[in-house]
Amino acid sequence: MLKKRKLLPPLDYLLAFEAAAQLGSFARASEQLNISETAISRKVRLLEQHYDLPLFVRGHRSITLTSHGVALLNSVNQSLDILRNASEGIFARHKNNAVTLAATNSVAALWLMPRLRTFQRSNTRVKIMLMASDSDEECLSDEMDLSILRGDGDWPGFDAQLLFGETVFPVCSPGYLKRNPGCSKLRNLPEMDLIEVSSSHTEWMDWRTWLGHQGIEDVTPERSAFFNTYPLLIQAAVDGLGVALGWGHLVDHLLESGELVRPVQESYARTESGYFLLRNRHKKTFAEQEIVEDWLIRTSEARRRFTPPRAE
Repeated sequence: MLKKRKLLPPLDYLLAFEAAAQLGSFARASEQLNISETAISRKVRLLEQHYDLPLFVRGHRSITLTSHGVALLNSVNQSLDILRNASEGIFARHKNNAVTLAATNSVAALWLMPRLRTFQRSNTRVKIMLMASDSDEECLSDEMDLSILRGDGDWPGFDAQLLFGETVFPVCSPGYLKRNPGCSKLRNLPEMDLIEVSSSHTEWMDWRTWLGHQGIEDVTPERSAFFNTYPLLIQAAVDGLGVALGWGHLVDHLLESGELVRPVQESYARTESGYFLLRNRHKKTFAEQEIVEDWLIRTSEARRRFTPPRAE
């Protein structure tokens, strides 16, 4: 008994046969399928050899189906229509299955954006709709498939996976450090141009809190500049406006490129919070979402782990 896979001819033979049978001409079939008339004729001949049956009566300028050809055409039409409908459904579902990914402004601009191009090169058919907001309510709305938020990992109704922890240290541009060499000493930082975010998230670490972690108490920097989003603050630091607090993993790519430096190498603050990938456990997942989720987790696992720098 023939194995089932040996019973089936190649799909392109069937497509050539269907077109030629429906149009009554190898020439017209070649126009429809955009291949040569010789290729159509060869594929049909190979199909006849596969079944060892004549499917067409060939005239001088015409072709006519044999009784075997008529019987096969009916089955081929039904089978190819099923495949076409299935393919159409898959394309339609895929087109509507863009993955909506919400993240804080800082994570969206500084962690996701530098990595999206690499993801898209490897996943050309998976579309990510990125929504940046510092509103937890927006990021956790039902319209979001995945979210990345800062916290302790406890969000009722959501499965949370840690992407990276929270380590905070001063950063500035090489030019600012050159003009202000005193900022390389911890004790001098309160006298520098300290810039920070004016945020409704009071749990965010500001300069006063960070300096307190270093044992410098009761200091209110008087020459600070404020920005309403963290990406703007980091751009201000890159542009040389002053010293900012850098969140590890959010600014690592800028440190690696040399756009930012750490003026006080030995000083940092590590918190108990982190940035988590959240998925609503009550929503049904879909293939594209799982691809994006797997990519985010693998990216997290491959990250450079934080190790405190040794004082020189």
